[in-house]
Order: sequence, then structure tokens, then C-alpha cells
Amino acid sequence: MSVMRSLALFALAALAEIGGAWLVWQGWREHRGVAWIAGGVIALGAYGFVATFQPDAHFGRILAAYGGVFVAGSLVWGMVMDGFRPDRWDITGAVVCLAGVAVIMYAPRS
Repeated sequence: MSVMRSLALFALAALAEIGGAWLVWQGWREHRGVAWIAGGVIALGAYGFVATFQPDAHFGRILAAYGGVFVAGSLVWGMVMDGFRPDRWDITGAVVCLAGVAVIMYAPRS
């Protein structure tokens, strides 16, 4: 159950960070206004807390693994929210990153 909880927390972290960054982008670059930027700042702050709920106690490990989740999640976000179509190299890179997440977080340790 610990792995499932960890994966759910990574998904929630991705939603908060990627969504928050996207809101700031939309507010500033697409001129949607301060409310969008404020929503993004709040979401980014929430992301900072989500990582603290990971079962592993090592900050560096959590953030390193999350980097791989962020890469893959960003491509998915771009597809859903902006119509981005990743090419085979984007997808290959995301798979490599997610393999790294699996090794960093879930490899057996003594």
C-alpha cells in the first residue's frame, strides 16, 4: 500500500506544480490576469506541502524522483490543456524518466 500511496502523492504533486506553473504562464504570458497568477502561486505552494507526505523521509530522493514524474506529467498536461503532440523522442524520454523514478523510489534497499 505504501507504493500506491506514494504514486498517488506524486500524481497530486504533479497536478499542483504543473497546474500552478501553467496558471502563472496563462496569467502572465497569455494576459489572463492576476487571478490566474494568484491561483498558480497558491497551487505551487500546495505542491511544496504534498511532497512532505511521501512515506520516504529523504528530501533529495523524493525531489529527484519527482523530477521524472514532472517530465512525464508536463507532456501529458501539454497534450490535454494545450493540444501539444509529443513526438517519439518526447515519449522515449518520459519513459526513461519514469524508469528512473521506479529505480530511485522503489528499488529494494537494505
